[in-house]
Amino acid sequence: MKRSKRFLELEKRPISNDGFINEWPEAGLVAMEGPNDPKPSVRVENGKIVELDGKRREEFDMLDSFIADHTLDLDIVEDVMAQDSKELAHKIVDINVCRDEVKRFGLGMTPAKVVEVVGHMNVVEMMMAVQKMRARKTPSNQCHVTNVKDHPALLAADAAEAALRGFDEMETTVGIVRYAPSNAISIMVGSQTGRGGVLTQCAVEEAMELEMGMRGFTAYAETVSVYGTEQVFVDGDDTPWSKSFLASAYASRGLKMRYTSGTGSEAEMGFADGKSMLYLEARCLYMTKGAGVQGIQNGSISCIGVPGAVPSGVRAILAENLIAMLLDLECASGNDQTFTHSSTRRTARMLMQFLPGTDFVFSGYSAVPNYDNMFAGSTHDVDDYDDYLTLQRDLKVNGGLVPVDEEDVIKVRNKGVRALQAVFKEIGMPDITDEEVEAATYAHGSKDMPDRDVREDFRGIEEMLNKGTTGVQIVQALAKHGFEDVAENFFNLLKQRIAGDYLHTSAIFDENFHAISAVNDKNDYAGPGTGYRVSDELWEKLKNVRFAKDIDEIGE
Repeated sequence: MKRSKRFLELEKRPISNDGFINEWPEAGLVAMEGPNDPKPSVRVENGKIVELDGKRREEFDMLDSFIADHTLDLDIVEDVMAQDSKELAHKIVDINVCRDEVKRFGLGMTPAKVVEVVGHMNVVEMMMAVQKMRARKTPSNQCHVTNVKDHPALLAADAAEAALRGFDEMETTVGIVRYAPSNAISIMVGSQTGRGGVLTQCAVEEAMELEMGMRGFTAYAETVSVYGTEQVFVDGDDTPWSKSFLASAYASRGLKMRYTSGTGSEAEMGFADGKSMLYLEARCLYMTKGAGVQGIQNGSISCIGVPGAVPSGVRAILAENLIAMLLDLECASGNDQTFTHSSTRRTARMLMQFLPGTDFVFSGYSAVPNYDNMFAGSTHDVDDYDDYLTLQRDLKVNGGLVPVDEEDVIKVRNKGVRALQAVFKEIGMPDITDEEVEAATYAHGSKDMPDRDVREDFRGIEEMLNKGTTGVQIVQALAKHGFEDVAENFFNLLKQRIAGDYLHTSAIFDENFHAISAVNDKNDYAGPGTGYRVSDELWEKLKNVRFAKDIDEIGE
């Protein structure tokens, strides 16, 4: 048949390379309002829940039991469940109903009930609710700092720059698992060079992740995954109780942590039990709350290709963020792994968290070029900085980043690598050469870096660990070689484990190590003129993007 030239041109557009599929509820490939989702119900007898979302207690799986015994508020659950779901949705969106009131009935809704409630909202209403319901008043941002070569010099430089640009949290991971301690130390030193108080983590196997935190190589953790069906938990050799034990191990050492979950994971792993992605995610969130964990990384995360392929999938991602906030959890709201070839689509997906603000708009803005992002890329990377800063300027929104000067970036990158060079020398790691310092200072990514001797790096890492090296030795090394300010920042971060202030919900630090959390920076949005507003001081910074000219420069 003769083809329309307009359709032929459309087929050349990047979005034509995305994957889309029609709903398949039996396999869990339905984002919201699945036909097999349970109807909301609850019954309490003798101080115990004996029915939950259509199941009798003897039919409960491990998640039902955990949620019934540890999450739901027995004093209110029957009253809240009796309320009309549409009326509850109205209260959540209504600016005249305060956040505290909404938060009180959050634990009176079962997973099926909360999914039914948010199902009454369109995305604009959900965004209004997110603006009111996020825990911390001030929005923030988190980034990924990784590279294909696990190159320590480049990690330190990229972390230093990311801190200067405004990121409050940074996450690294590895190409080769044995590099984990080196990567963790590298971004910790780099971040504290760029700005004191930045929190860092290294996402690897849970035992190693905990050990690095206890040694002082990291400041928080979030890759502690929970799932919405029993079989996926079993396949991971986990239960809600084992995950709770792990969370308590971090808390007892004064380390901030949050769980990770997200729509689509159960369908991707083949055990969705025929339920919608959002219903299963709601179970994860209620389990997280019951475990006493302060927050969650959610927003589909590494499974975004699954909800992104079905109708209403991106809406479901916003809905899961909102449910986390209804439970008063810190929310690192995704926007990390890339899922589309379309720049229009990735921006649209991001704006739903960017505009109302979340605790962390991204749980992984790529502070490296996407070819170096070992988390399978991100919706935005270093090449998008100017676009992102312009959006903040266009809309007067604080998305967690600030404009920077090229000269300042070069200086801080160089200092971050030199600080790490001194640390490696003192703790017995293979040298970072002057050539590597120079390359990392000006690099765009790992393609600009010389290779390292991987076997020598592994030997050094093993010896360093066997010597019992901790953050204290890193502080001493920094101070010995003239990096007293970085040493002080590093030491202050270690001291916070004793104070425990950043175990509060949604806690971050300012550059003076003052904790900013849902306790002392409580979200009080109640309509226009209330809640978080961009300050005059910050607005002056956000307006000053590098390509904006003064009027007297235009004629030059």
